[in-house]
Amino acid sequence: MTNLGKQIVNRRKQLKITQADLAEMSGVSLRTVNSIENGNANPSIDVLSRVLEPIGLIITLQERVIHE
Repeated sequence: MTNLGKQIVNRRKQLKITQADLAEMSGVSLRTVNSIENGNANPSIDVLSRVLEPIGLIITLQERVIHE
């Protein structure tokens, strides 16, 4: 399970939402939710946003220092 997957699982469980509930709320398949949570998927930003929105999570970009 990836860090992303863990964050989704933890938030989903905090809200007492099942994977099936999240799939229905986000309009993606249960298989997709399961694959994202287990780190077995490489979802598009659109799909990931749809999964995150119902559980109150957002995608952010963070600049990192590049050592030359």
